[in-house]
Amino acid sequence: MSDELTAKSAPEDRATVGPFDEAEANPVRPYIDLGGIKVLPREGLNLRLEVEEQTQRIVAVGLDYAASTLQVQPFAAPRTSGLWDETREQIRQQIRQQGGRVEEREGPLGPELLAEVPVATGADAKPGMRLARFVGVDGPRWFLRGVIGGDATSDVDAAAKVEDLFRSLVVVRGGTPMPPRDLIPLKMPAAPGTA
Repeated sequence: MSDELTAKSAPEDRATVGPFDEAEANPVRPYIDLGGIKVLPREGLNLRLEVEEQTQRIVAVGLDYAASTLQVQPFAAPRTSGLWDETREQIRQQIRQQGGRVEEREGPLGPELLAEVPVATGADAKPGMRLARFVGVDGPRWFLRGVIGGDATSDVDAAAKVEDLFRSLVVVRGGTPMPPRDLIPLKMPAAPGTA
């Protein structure tokens, strides 16, 4: 591990095409506010919040769209350096330890990992392999990680739709000091009409 700062990894046009920082988002758009992430509703999009059983803390946002899944998590990051390079290496090691295969490639969002992840399908079923794409974007003082499953791992059309969905997200870092790599708090959306 060197002490050099890791450069931020993000598409050149991130500030205009997303994923957006709260300061860059269009304030009149009807976002669903989940705390650390805001989601722009769209036809055919289903939203799930993934909750840690022991703490009842929301740890990820699951989005079902275009016969695919996109799980996203926003993390606090340093102002000047990025987390995606280091995070990719950790994901690569985890998948290999689980007996999966992983390759790095350049995707529309920058470097990404395409992985075959082992999954147990039932008590006596043989473990199968599931394709997953790991994407990440470093923003101002935040890092947004996404895991893409379903059609968007192999179908170009579905992939474009899910990448567009990922890029429409807004990360709300907030002004509270947080250590890098801490999950930015997520919350249940307010019921319609109670905003």
